[in-house]
Amino acid sequence: MKQFNAAHLEIKKSFAEGFETHPYECGWADEAIFFIFVEDIIGQGTLNAKVQISLDGIHWADEGTSFDTITEKGLYFVKVTHFGNYLRLKTDIEGAEFKLQVQVAVKG
Repeated sequence: MKQFNAAHLEIKKSFAEGFETHPYECGWADEAIFFIFVEDIIGQGTLNAKVQISLDGIHWADEGTSFDTITEKGLYFVKVTHFGNYLRLKTDIEGAEFKLQVQVAVKG
């Protein structure tokens, strides 16, 4: 039987500049899906996000998966496989304030 877990990395927070989510330890999992739910946007700007991986939760490398540029409210996701022990999202925000919920769902 597969194991499944979902975690809220950021809940109903507003961001006007880039940030990294809290790291999520999931070395036991085979796959992950990151969700970004944009509840509100103040201004006209862009949000870019990419997946990062880590062996130790301290040193990070870009995994290669990224979201398409986000400019509107809605639910967005990316799928990830073949990662190390930790996952997180690194974001870049320009020109607006985004109210977000960020979650990851993993199973293995």
